[in-house]
Amino acid sequence: MPNVKKIPRRQCVGCREARDKPDLIRVVKSPDRMIRLDLKGKLPGRGAYLCRNPDCLRKARKSRSLERVLKTAIPPDIFDALETEMEQAAETERKEQTGSDTG
Repeated sequence: MPNVKKIPRRQCVGCREARDKPDLIRVVKSPDRMIRLDLKGKLPGRGAYLCRNPDCLRKARKSRSLERVLKTAIPPDIFDALETEMEQAAETERKEQTGSDTG
């Protein structure tokens, strides 16, 4: 019987859908209390997961679910920076996919 690696599932704090962990972006509160995106899912600290859709970040912001999960208040400028970073990551990912499809 072949070894099949189980892919963990996590719930998006924006839309509350369970998805495979690699399909989500982790927002982490590091031990030094900095909030940042963890695109690889490896940074130390308390994490919350979001779909790669900026709308999920907006929903999490509106419902304050990201703040509840991370157990800290998140300043508005951090949300804006996260949204910008998420949009840039999505754009970079789109470019990589179209570049690999044509090459």
